[in-house]
Amino acid sequence: MHMRRKPWARPELEACPYYRQDPRDLRGRWAGQFPKAQPLHVELGCGKGVSTAQMVLHNQDVNFVAIDLVRDVLGYARRNIEAAFAGAPVENAIVAALNIECISQYFDASDAAERIYISFCNPWSQKKKHEKRRLTHPRQLRQYRTFLKDGGEIWFKTDDDTLFDASLAYLPPCGFRVRYLTRDLHQSGFAPNYESEHEIKYAAQGVPIKFLIAVKEPETDQN
Repeated sequence: MHMRRKPWARPELEACPYYRQDPRDLRGRWAGQFPKAQPLHVELGCGKGVSTAQMVLHNQDVNFVAIDLVRDVLGYARRNIEAAFAGAPVENAIVAALNIECISQYFDASDAAERIYISFCNPWSQKKKHEKRRLTHPRQLRQYRTFLKDGGEIWFKTDDDTLFDASLAYLPPCGFRVRYLTRDLHQSGFAPNYESEHEIKYAAQGVPIKFLIAVKEPETDQN
């Protein structure tokens, strides 16, 4: 996401007790960043945190790490989380600035994430050579396997048909089984569904939202 720099964002993040900048030293130690021992969910590319704020608020029995590379975007995410909590302490969320392409440098098997969210990531459909940058590309899926528990899930949403179909092809060879799939999330009755800024925009345009849940299978010689 390209965004003009927001002069307020970085000072606000630096003053935020649940913000982490390039936290490589937390690899294998994320549980210790939260006051309660709870299941860990990781959101990749949280953007402005419109849906993140609602997930964190309504699931306080889960610890969330919301990741984006752009600190100005994370500034909005922090503000949205604060607004959702309306002055109450935020104890089950961390917002972190890091490069998702290198995510295995920040998480390992000790972190034992139970769920990964990927929503409306860049489809990288313009050039074949750019497909490896997709957050659902096999090189990424193999990294997610290193810190996602066996039986853990990837929840993936997109408006892009090409990306969705490609992701369906990527998942099985990387050891993921698709447990749930819909090509029109808003007509499916699936709940709960926390809508991001992008989802609200595309749904208003009448674009069907594609959604799947993929389960990590135990390691085999083929994974």
